Amino acid sequence: MAESADVQQSRHPTDVLLEKAAALGCRPEDQAFAVAMDTEDPLRGLREDFHIPKMKDLPPTDPTLVCADDDCVYMCGNSLGLQPKGVRKYLEQDLDYWARYGVFGHFEGPRPWALCDEYVTEQSARIVGARPEEVACMNGLTVNLHLLLVSFYRPTSTRHKILIEGKAFPSDHYAMESQIRFHGYDPATSLLLAEPRPGEQTLRTEDLVSLIKREGDAIAAIVFSGVQYYTGQLFDMETITRAGHSKGCVVGFDLAHAVGNAELHLHDWGVDFACWCTYKYMNSGAGGLAGAFVHEKHAAADMPKLLGWWGHKMSTRFRMDNKLDLSPGVNGLRVSNPPPLLVSPLLASLDVFQKTTMADLRRKSVLLTGYLEFLIKKFYPKPAGSEMKPAASEPKAASEAAIRPWVEIITPSDPAQRGCQLSLMFSVPIGAVFTELERRGVACDKREPNVLRIAPAPLYNSFSDVHRFVSLLGQSLQAAQL
Repeated sequence: MAESADVQQSRHPTDVLLEKAAALGCRPEDQAFAVAMDTEDPLRGLREDFHIPKMKDLPPTDPTLVCADDDCVYMCGNSLGLQPKGVRKYLEQDLDYWARYGVFGHFEGPRPWALCDEYVTEQSARIVGARPEEVACMNGLTVNLHLLLVSFYRPTSTRHKILIEGKAFPSDHYAMESQIRFHGYDPATSLLLAEPRPGEQTLRTEDLVSLIKREGDAIAAIVFSGVQYYTGQLFDMETITRAGHSKGCVVGFDLAHAVGNAELHLHDWGVDFACWCTYKYMNSGAGGLAGAFVHEKHAAADMPKLLGWWGHKMSTRFRMDNKLDLSPGVNGLRVSNPPPLLVSPLLASLDVFQKTTMADLRRKSVLLTGYLEFLIKKFYPKPAGSEMKPAASEPKAASEAAIRPWVEIITPSDPAQRGCQLSLMFSVPIGAVFTELERRGVACDKREPNVLRIAPAPLYNSFSDVHRFVSLLGQSLQAAQL
């Protein structure tokens, strides 16, 4: 596990895993190999900072198929991260301040409420590769996206298009459509969708660059996800930003699936703006406080903004004279005072992140996800020439029941083009596979029309978790065929 990130980036994780297995005198598919990898893992202690749900506590689990007191196989950090154990302490402190101080809690106590977002800004900036003054923690993701688009989407009669990926997350898609309509344009002509090549599931960087070069003079804003929620593809944000700027476009990213997952360098890449939620890989709890980024080059720019009193500089905010003294950059986009009960769970998660670095997490993630890929391809390979069945296909006939089920990974195999998540399609009905996995204590998620998303998060998932998942996947595939 001590191999440098540079070495790993030059080799596929399968090669690294095979080499490690040979050195250990076992096969990668052996449980002993997973245990040995966990023993060598320098980040293994971080798992102890999280609550891992038990099999018996997951509602869909079938008690006849599991050991009730075992940890579940949690592969759903791309949807909701696990609860850091420090959350309860911070929340109880906030409740205690409220009970004891009442209104004085705004400016008294270890974390005064009026300043509470400042306790999570610096560490959040480190995780996204930004300067602290370029980051604000506020609102929810789509609210922040709208606030940013008010400033950065300024269409003209000749440059009015927004470029997004064709299967953008629905909330992003709706936000773009509404912004376009708000400015008097029609999404049918102003929303530009980047689609994969026929027969392919993911987008090629060279195709995106070509599209930007071809359409760029009409594009006002490029708004891509950092990691595509459905396919798990990690986009080359630096290249997309450079291509967009070369055509005069502003470039922003929804980092919901990238923050806490991939190494980000928003400032150095010159990204104009970005936003993210924190309840996935950042483990802040459902509906947790979101984040926003505005590059410092825009700090003094005269741009449209939707304003509220929290965008007013703190030094003069409480004069209450209705004479706006606007904070520069992203802090001028803050509209309301921060919610301490949402800051505290994020602070607890950031305490765990402070014990490591994104480079170290990424190094583990490459091997952990590579191990998942290796085992799936080892045990459930897709035969050459096989066609994917529709998601709603009926269970196979009895005469076909003996056919070996297979799995197709649609996420890129190149580690540089993916984070923790692998998106899987199946030769058997996906709904049945999902149900059988849940019955066996696996937490993952299904995304229509036909993908299961599996995400081993390096903060708390182990190689043994991956090994258990693949074993339970085999049981589930067999059960789904019957």
